[in-house]
Amino acid sequence: MEEEDQQKILDLVKELVHRLLSQNPSSKAPNSNPNHNPNAPDFQNALRYAIRILSSRLTPSIAPDAAAIAESIKRRLATQGKSSQALTFADLFNKFALKTGPGSINNKWAVLYLLKIISEDRKTANNGPNSVALLPNLALNDPDLKNDSRVLHNLTRGDRGWDNGVLLVAKDPENLREIAFKEYVNLVREENEVSEEVLVRDVLYACQGIDGKYVKFDANVDGYALLDTVKVPRATRLIVRKLCELGWLFRKVKGYISESMDRFPAEDVGTVGQAFCAALQDELSEYYKLLAVLEAQAMNPIPLVSETASSGNYLSLRRLSVWFAEPMVKMRLMAVLVDKCRVLRGGAMAGAIHLHAQHGDPLVHEFMRSLLQRVCSPLFEMVRSWVLEGELEDIFAEFFVVGQPVKAESLWREGYRLHAGMLPSFISQSLAQRILRTGKSINFLRVCCDDRGWADTATEAATAAGTTTRRGSLGYGETDALETLVVEAAKRIDKHLLDVMYTRFKFKEHCLAIKQYLLLGQGDFVQYLMDIVGPELSEPANTISSFKLAGLLESAIRSSNAQYDDCDILDRLRVKMMPHGTGDRGWDVFSLEYDARVPLDTVFTESVMGRYLRIFNFLWKLRRVEHVLIGAWKMMKPNCITSRSFTKLQGAVKLQLLSTLRRCQVLWNEMNHFVTNLQYYIMFEVLEVSWSNFSNEMEVAKDLDDLLAAHEQYLHSIVEKSLLGERSQPLYKSLFVLFDLILRFRSHADRLYEGIHELQARTMASSLPSQDKNKSRRQTSDKSSEPGSWISDGRKALTQRAGEFLRNMGQELDAIAKEYTTLLEGFLSQLPVQQHVDLKFLLFRLDFTKFYSQVNPIK
Repeated sequence: MEEEDQQKILDLVKELVHRLLSQNPSSKAPNSNPNHNPNAPDFQNALRYAIRILSSRLTPSIAPDAAAIAESIKRRLATQGKSSQALTFADLFNKFALKTGPGSINNKWAVLYLLKIISEDRKTANNGPNSVALLPNLALNDPDLKNDSRVLHNLTRGDRGWDNGVLLVAKDPENLREIAFKEYVNLVREENEVSEEVLVRDVLYACQGIDGKYVKFDANVDGYALLDTVKVPRATRLIVRKLCELGWLFRKVKGYISESMDRFPAEDVGTVGQAFCAALQDELSEYYKLLAVLEAQAMNPIPLVSETASSGNYLSLRRLSVWFAEPMVKMRLMAVLVDKCRVLRGGAMAGAIHLHAQHGDPLVHEFMRSLLQRVCSPLFEMVRSWVLEGELEDIFAEFFVVGQPVKAESLWREGYRLHAGMLPSFISQSLAQRILRTGKSINFLRVCCDDRGWADTATEAATAAGTTTRRGSLGYGETDALETLVVEAAKRIDKHLLDVMYTRFKFKEHCLAIKQYLLLGQGDFVQYLMDIVGPELSEPANTISSFKLAGLLESAIRSSNAQYDDCDILDRLRVKMMPHGTGDRGWDVFSLEYDARVPLDTVFTESVMGRYLRIFNFLWKLRRVEHVLIGAWKMMKPNCITSRSFTKLQGAVKLQLLSTLRRCQVLWNEMNHFVTNLQYYIMFEVLEVSWSNFSNEMEVAKDLDDLLAAHEQYLHSIVEKSLLGERSQPLYKSLFVLFDLILRFRSHADRLYEGIHELQARTMASSLPSQDKNKSRRQTSDKSSEPGSWISDGRKALTQRAGEFLRNMGQELDAIAKEYTTLLEGFLSQLPVQQHVDLKFLLFRLDFTKFYSQVNPIK
């Protein structure tokens, strides 16, 4: 029955060809009879051509669109100059497209495409050298018509050899290509003991850290590899090893996550480490999804080379290498980060990860950015909490700000510091310092100042910066937003802190009080205090009562302009007796102290007050020397030599007395000149200038650190200019030797004028009547009994004793004058070599007449 159908089809094809040739006026038929001879060459060629068309399997590469292909045909006819044919074709196509119903052709696009291909093929054949090359893609080289039946049989049977538009009998009549494919398949099977599907499945297992049947982890090579006993080509073994690198990387990353999650105690991991592990785990979750898709594709068989896959979703080793390209980059990067961060935590870990984010590859850059946003989230939350709330939420010591428990007076200087090892590289050192100071200011206000106004200030700063106080508002890559927040918070909180220090705690007033009392700037108070405590301080130090001195201090305050100062300031001023030993006098151990309470003790620390004490001792010694010289002047002021009591003395004794007194007054003038100029230099060139600079610095200070630095510079300037610095110690010691010599001079002057007053009294007594003499003798009886007393019977003895006394005092004054000159020249010789310019100016004040440099040139 099948042969009858084939013969019937062949007869219909012949009939169709016969009718087409009869209607073709260009036919080469021998006569115009429509019934052509079936054996004619034209008829045979046309029949073969028809059979080729009907037996072909055309597979167009364009989308099926009847209107588009019709437009293409019409355009081609128009470009060839066949406008009438183009119009006729357009009319016919419209009728053809509108024809519907029974008997109509449904696949109109296929008919148009067939006509177009036939037209192009005929054009190619006409232009070619051989007319047999008609439709070469469909050519059948059967010489006899008897093969037409076999061709039609293949057409109706749907033979496999016609697939994809390739007719094997036409191109390869001996089926050599199919034979070669079969031989290749057999060769591959011989060389591969394991199929590629199995290897793909084992590679997918290895990429999940699981040993497959043939691909296992080898500890010797530290990686996954095919078993040596498996017979596969070297190329296959290499590609498997390359693909399994992803499994080795996965194993490293997965091991780090498991190790970190199981690590104890939690301080070894920290919140940043936990965020890093969570980010890695999320990336592995995406990786698992990819593996699930690949495992589903691995279930489809891999087609042979000679076959066309029924589905494109199969998985080979080469396809797997393409799929693994992107995961390999990410996994390799995660493995590098794991190795880098294994011993790091906190800010150090975030900084190390940040160093790998500077990459030109967009894939790597975006991956690192996403990873760092997760990793840095705890750090930025710590920063936000610190700069807006002053809270150091650092349970695992990961933050770059470190706090430690200290006393309130040490909170600002020692309570908090930067940990350089935990400072991530994407936060600059200046920004970190500002972050540190902002949180430190909040804690200082809260702990030391007992202030709560900083909370509103912090809220204003967050609003001004456009950053809410909710968690997660800052993140990696938003450095500008972070800096804006820190700048706004620091500006407002520092201003609030200075307002509290200046207004509530009166910092400027306390600094002025220290200058007035500890630096002896309140002149009337210092003078009165020195007058009333002088007798007490002349006693041995171990016999002096601190309570009595405190009472004298209170009297000095009430008797001077100090009484109008603030009570809080006066209550802080106290007497302090320094440690003393045997032989020390009250002058050596007396000092004043100022009680700087919280929060002022942050500025006036114990060490700072110790430096103030050194300055006070120096100034107190200078004031004492000045006070001594003033006392000597009061004693010397009444000119005793003009008294009538000395008119009866011998001329030699009178001249000796005048010479001694003159020598004493000249030496006093020299000492007073030195002390006066030195005191002027200290009080005005040092203290007042330094105070003026300090006041200006306080006005422009922006934060407490600026205030501390300004006060430190103020105190340093006073110490250096007052000869108290380390480099001025030789000069300082020379100065104190001069002070001691001036005090010795005062004792000699006291002895001289006491003796002169006794001599005056005895001379006056000798000139009185007898009754008055007896009375004078009784009054001086006690003195006459003392050894060395000037009182004796007889004017001659009195004159001798007076001359001897004046001669001894003159010699002592000469010795003091000589020693003073030597010491002063030594002191002045050291001034030019001092590095501070103001000390050189002191030399100008002391030697402004060039007296010392001309009489005794200063070397």
